[in-house]
Amino acid sequence: MTQDLGSDRNCAAPTLRTDRLVLRQLRGEDGAALYPVLSDPEVMIWWSSGPHASLAETADYVKINAAEGQGYSCWAITAGDDVALGWVMLIDGKPGVKEIGYILHRDYWGRGMAAEAVARVIDHGFGELRLRRIFADSDPENRGSVALLDRLGFQYEGRLRGEWKTHIGVRDSLIYGLLHDEWAPRTGEKS
Repeated sequence: MTQDLGSDRNCAAPTLRTDRLVLRQLRGEDGAALYPVLSDPEVMIWWSSGPHASLAETADYVKINAAEGQGYSCWAITAGDDVALGWVMLIDGKPGVKEIGYILHRDYWGRGMAAEAVARVIDHGFGELRLRRIFADSDPENRGSVALLDRLGFQYEGRLRGEWKTHIGVRDSLIYGLLHDEWAPRTGEKS
């Protein structure tokens, strides 16, 4: 049996583990747990859309991101208790290439949880999916995200001027890339 390793459009995200976290498929019912994240103006300032105004808005948004066949895999970040604290996603691109994105509840910032979750998904992308490249797109003023990408070994590749129209205006985008050969796996855990 062959598998298209450049795309997992029809596959649920496999459960991934680290020492502290369980990353599992985002589910439609995670909306209530993620409302405090997606409604927080400080968390959402660099997101492509503004803070959510209602639980119903978050529930709809989470259902869309949890659906299979959307062109990406989306893992809920949990601390092992099955409560979603944020997510990490791999978005389909060219064969062998995916974009990584992430968001985490502000109460968990500064604990290394985002880096741990993102590193585990990168391990999966370069290991099981056999990707050749993973890239990220960050707002130039999103210091936390840029620092995380630097810490994980991503290389700054360029600035796209006026790339995104968001709730805070038209924004530039910084592109960071990581190649398979540049990555040293961060965990011995398997899917």
